[in-house]
Formats: sequence, C-alpha cells, structure tokens
Amino acid sequence: MFETTITPRVSETDGAGHINNVFVPVWFEAGRREIFRILTPDLSFARWRATLVNMNVDYLDQIYLHDDVQVRIWVERIGTKSFTLYEEIWQGERHCATGTATYVYFNIETQQSEPVPPHCREAFEAHLKEM
Repeated sequence: MFETTITPRVSETDGAGHINNVFVPVWFEAGRREIFRILTPDLSFARWRATLVNMNVDYLDQIYLHDDVQVRIWVERIGTKSFTLYEEIWQGERHCATGTATYVYFNIETQQSEPVPPHCREAFEAHLKEM
C-alpha cells in the first residue's frame, strides 16, 4: 500500500461546508505518485508510460477542511498491458471515498500499448490488495 497525506485547502471547500467532490479524484491522482515513479522513475513526461483509461469513485462520507486526509493506494490487478488500482480516502477514522483507476502501459512515441515490464510487475506485486 502507498499512503499520502493531503491537507485540505480552503479553496477546495464548497458552499455546503465540505470538500467539493471534484477534488477527490485529484487527491487520488496525487496518491498515485509512487505508482508513476515505478513506471517512470524520473517522472519525465518524455518517457511517461501511464495512460488512464477508466476511473470510478464512490463517495461514502463528507470530507471537511479541519483535518488532513489519508489517500491509500493498492494494486488490485495486474494484466498483460494494464493494471488497476484500488484507492481509499480516510479522514480520521472515517472512510470517506473509495475508487478504482485502470491504466494502460503506453508508449507515447509509438502510440501503442505495451506489456507491463517485469520490473514494474514485480514492484506492483509488493503492493497487491488482499481481497
């Protein structure tokens, strides 16, 4: 599992007094940084290898400005050319959101998907979610 702490900002709060739902996917993406580093160690966009093809979010509880949140990311599935992440956002003891994101390992130069390399697969396996 990868864990990232997010400190909510005033600008992310909406008129209802909670963090606006549009920021949850942004926070999930912030939690994927170490996943991206496995695929592209220097995070160079010239060598970027991850293309998002599907994302789902379930909102379970409201998130507020007053406390940091934890974004937790596991690898749910590793396919031949793609992988799926399972994601959660927690604020204190409250599970506020769950999501999944599926990425294709993609070569931007050839505009073709490619098999997930063995070294990436091995790194992902260390973070598989037990179901």
